[in-house]
Amino acid sequence: MTPHLIVSDLDGTLLDANHDLHPETVETLRLLAERGHQLAFASGRHFLDMLAFRERLGVPIHVISTNGAYLHGPDGELLASRHLEAELARELIALERHDSVRLNLYLEDEWLIDAPAPRLLAYHAHTGFGYRVVEPASLDGEGVGKVLYIGDPERLTGLEAAVRGRHGERLHVTYSTVNSLEIMAGGVNKGTALEALLAVLEIDSERCLAFGDNLNDTEMLSLAGEAHVMANAHPELAERVPVARRIGHHAETAVARHLQERFSL
Repeated sequence: MTPHLIVSDLDGTLLDANHDLHPETVETLRLLAERGHQLAFASGRHFLDMLAFRERLGVPIHVISTNGAYLHGPDGELLASRHLEAELARELIALERHDSVRLNLYLEDEWLIDAPAPRLLAYHAHTGFGYRVVEPASLDGEGVGKVLYIGDPERLTGLEAAVRGRHGERLHVTYSTVNSLEIMAGGVNKGTALEALLAVLEIDSERCLAFGDNLNDTEMLSLAGEAHVMANAHPELAERVPVARRIGHHAETAVARHLQERFSL
């Protein structure tokens, strides 16, 4: 049996409509691990937020978190990381924005936010992960893996234009959902983290299956030999990765069902 690396985004892809792992998905991934395949999660979520899903499976899983800013091994060892330059992070923290737009920062060990936003916690109900409210002016910009603005898409468009116009390639700018503008250091994305993981595992990209649903999955899907976009994917994703195969909806455990067929489980 030739081992493959199977890497999947979480929300809108591997997780069901309740932002949780369906029992069918759990069983499928366990069977693949037993057959010697390598597994990885790749998400915009924080590493600590993703641990509950890994523990639920009970098999070795690599974790690409914070849109590629961090890569952890199955034992929790930090294999690679890259932060924003502190000066750039401070500029992003101070960037003028509408009062309704929430500023979020992902550091290596916590999630910071500029004001309470209880509705955001619903996405983390199955993991128990939460934020700490801070005064932005008190932050020095050190150790920031990602700056995340959450708000109305039209307001985010203006922020995106300002960031791209001022900093260009010094930052990697993307979206995880239409109301989540995510900014990492230049060159940091799920694709570069996946490339590093493939090198660690000594697996060729042609033996990598990747699954995603949003624009922050673009580079990861472009690298994988077998790329898959969900039926519920962002309309632009298939255009950005034209070689990707379109599969079913995340709420119908489409990733698990495709893997069952692909590997004759």
